[in-house]
Amino acid sequence: MSKLSEQREKQGATPQKKGPRWIWILVAIVVLLGAWAAYDYYSYRNVSTLDDFAKCVSSKGTRMYGAWWCPHCADQKESFGLAFQYVTYTECGIEGQPHSLNDQCRNAGIKNFPTWQFADGHREEGVLSLTDLSSKTGCKLP
Repeated sequence: MSKLSEQREKQGATPQKKGPRWIWILVAIVVLLGAWAAYDYYSYRNVSTLDDFAKCVSSKGTRMYGAWWCPHCADQKESFGLAFQYVTYTECGIEGQPHSLNDQCRNAGIKNFPTWQFADGHREEGVLSLTDLSSKTGCKLP
């Protein structure tokens, strides 16, 4: 084969293109952003396994009286975690005044915290376990 024929074959033969790399980079970025957004959404949702239990406790007419300055109240709230938002709760403390009691709680006769009041009117003072609350209200724990 002559040199001229070889040159013509080389010029006529086009190398195979692999495709633009920017498309693959863009696809990878979109997939990573989607995965990050899904993780972010599901990791910050305020969902608790105790939501239904807390709603049930409240629906049974149970109320917790507490105070912002009370460490035992904080412990009780923590036992519910995010589900505490569904517990019927009365704040007895006056903002900025530690160991104070508002008129609503004073008139209700609340003296110690936390105090749980049940639908039948009886009260129990102190932190109650979720098991105790379950047996006293008939609400099922998950």
